[in-house]
Amino acid sequence: MSILIINIKQIVQVERDMYSLRRGGGEMSVLDTINNGFIFIEGDSIRELGEMPGVASGGVKSLIERFGGESRVGEIIDATDKFVFPSYCDSHTHLVYAGSREGEFTDKIRGLTYQEIAKRGGGILNSAALLHQTSEDELYRQSIERAWEIIAHGTGAVEIKSGYGLNTNDELKMLKVAKRIAESTPLSVKSTFLGAHAVPEEFRGRREEYVNEIISVMIPLVATEELAEYIDVFTEEGFFSVEDTDRIFNAAIKYGLRPKIHANQMSFSGGVGVAVKYNAISADHLEFTAEREFDLLLKNETVATLLPGSTFFLEMEYAPARKMINHGLTVALATNYNPGSSPYSDMKFIMGLAALKMKMTPEEVINAATLNGAAAMGLSETHGTIAKGKTANLFITRPIPSYSFIPYALTTPVVETVILNGTVVNVNDRVF
Repeated sequence: MSILIINIKQIVQVERDMYSLRRGGGEMSVLDTINNGFIFIEGDSIRELGEMPGVASGGVKSLIERFGGESRVGEIIDATDKFVFPSYCDSHTHLVYAGSREGEFTDKIRGLTYQEIAKRGGGILNSAALLHQTSEDELYRQSIERAWEIIAHGTGAVEIKSGYGLNTNDELKMLKVAKRIAESTPLSVKSTFLGAHAVPEEFRGRREEYVNEIISVMIPLVATEELAEYIDVFTEEGFFSVEDTDRIFNAAIKYGLRPKIHANQMSFSGGVGVAVKYNAISADHLEFTAEREFDLLLKNETVATLLPGSTFFLEMEYAPARKMINHGLTVALATNYNPGSSPYSDMKFIMGLAALKMKMTPEEVINAATLNGAAAMGLSETHGTIAKGKTANLFITRPIPSYSFIPYALTTPVVETVILNGTVVNVNDRVF
């Protein structure tokens, strides 16, 4: 079935002749648009886009004839006064989890830090205990609601991490749920094995033994069952060291798992150096990052993925996005959707935070949430921009005045129609 979208006030994030796999530095201010445009979708791809023909050229009728007549143009959507954007590419989430952690939210209000909550058995260990008690089917039931929630907000591609299992069976359970989400929704899903998210209670004081289990047991099983494409480590004081990370990455790449990393969230952890050593596709968080590490990231073209939702929730210093972009880095934005430090599913909110708190321009946040997010998942050849031949993942807004309205109006709903893989997705019947 085909779809013809007409009278579009503005198509945003267009690529015409040559496709970019990412945009870094000054290029992040580049945002190509088409005013009064159309998009023709055939199958799961964008076949053509451009400016609407004028009345003298036959208008809409001439478009219909160009694409084979009414019998071939299955659906016509009038987007008068509306904008069309590529679907967001959310490259860092922990979307598969059990329960919630609002009790810790209260602890935080009372003055406890993230580290103090973790030492009391909260944080990641709390989520691990809840997940252990939850069946795979129930975990899927809870997580699929979140998947449809992000679709409704305009996300079309998502990375989902494990990391709340912290033992072989529960880590595999999480990754199996992520696979079921990929199979039962129109989302493009990339899965990441994050067994090294925290040291489980039963290995307290024996971190090296847990790292050995990740290497000798978990990684081979994850790879054999083809449950993940990426490997991640929380490289931070009190969690996993640079040496631990080096060992885990060295083992993982032998099984075809490409590294990502949680680095420099709470301190200068040294994670950036080991990430670059192993050609990580992205280095994420980066709140505490120095210019010497910018040079490493720039040389390796590792995507710097910033997570302002966590910074907002934990009331920490924001990552130095302005310095990173001025240095030439490719910066992506992601929600870090999780129950403990970023219970936020809407990329639009994240873009607003990035604009307000990290002084990124509207053009930069749109690039960061679309093309560069796709690059951080290895999807930018097919996702992240609106171009001929690319996957037809996009959304149509309600009438809005400009694309800058997206980061400006942090909580105003703007998504009216979602199209994923060339099909209009009915999100109104979903219960969240």
